[in-house]
Amino acid sequence: MRWSMPKGHIEPGETAEQAAVREVKEETGIDGSVLASLGSIDYWLHGQGKRVLKTVHHYLMRFQSGELSDEDVEVTEVAWVPLSELSTRLSYADERKLAAIANNLIEGMRATSDGVPVAKNGSPHP
Repeated sequence: MRWSMPKGHIEPGETAEQAAVREVKEETGIDGSVLASLGSIDYWLHGQGKRVLKTVHHYLMRFQSGELSDEDVEVTEVAWVPLSELSTRLSYADERKLAAIANNLIEGMRATSDGVPVAKNGSPHP
C-alpha cells in the first residue's frame, strides 16, 4: 500500500498555507492550523502527451478539531500514525525527509514553554 500526505491545488486568491488547511480538512475531516513550513517537493506528472511540473508545499499543522473521515473520493484511507512509525509508513523518500524535519520541530517545541517551533540549534524556525 502507498502512503502519502494530503495534497491538492491552490485556489485563486488562496495562499499555500490556506490551501494546506483546506486540503487537510477536505481529505481527512480534520481542522488544523499551520505551525511551520516543512519545505516543498517538486515532481513531474505525465499525461495526455504533456509533462507538467507540480510543486507540493508541506506544513507542520496543529490539530484544532474534527474527526478522521475518508469520505473524499480521492482518499482510500486516513489514519493517525504515531510519529515514531511515520517514516516507515510513507512511500516516498522526499516525504520521509519532511517527516524527519517535522519530528525535529516537534522535539524543539517540546523543549520550549511557548510551543513556538525552534530548530535543533535553538533558533526560531520559520
